[in-house]
Amino acid sequence: MSVNKVILIGNVGKDPEVKYLSQTNVVAQFSLATSDPSYTASNGTVVPERTEWHNLVMWGGLAKTAETYVRKGQKLYVEGKLRNRSWDDQHGVRHYTTEIYVENFEILSPRTTQENSNQTTGQFPNNGGNSPF
Repeated sequence: MSVNKVILIGNVGKDPEVKYLSQTNVVAQFSLATSDPSYTASNGTVVPERTEWHNLVMWGGLAKTAETYVRKGQKLYVEGKLRNRSWDDQHGVRHYTTEIYVENFEILSPRTTQENSNQTTGQFPNNGGNSPF
């Protein structure tokens, strides 16, 4: 048995970049920042805040939901899996990246007044995962 599970709570670094590969095949990509706060150790050493950036990838219904509702600066709860991939650029240099393939997410930031006026039902549509927003 093995487990590949990632849970993150962080802030969206940029609006999602959404690509329609076909009418039914949609992918969204954007970054999420998580931070460990600064602190002072018992010996007086100041340890600065540390921010990690995570590359998120969403497919299908999740990607469409992200396109509509996710914006830079929002706080998100994300569940997914780690995926590593590599590619060679035009100069033959190999590049590596680690991505989070999102299986479920929730927007934790309160909605703005504009979003409230656009949402007459007060609920988000099903995001394609196991639970609606």
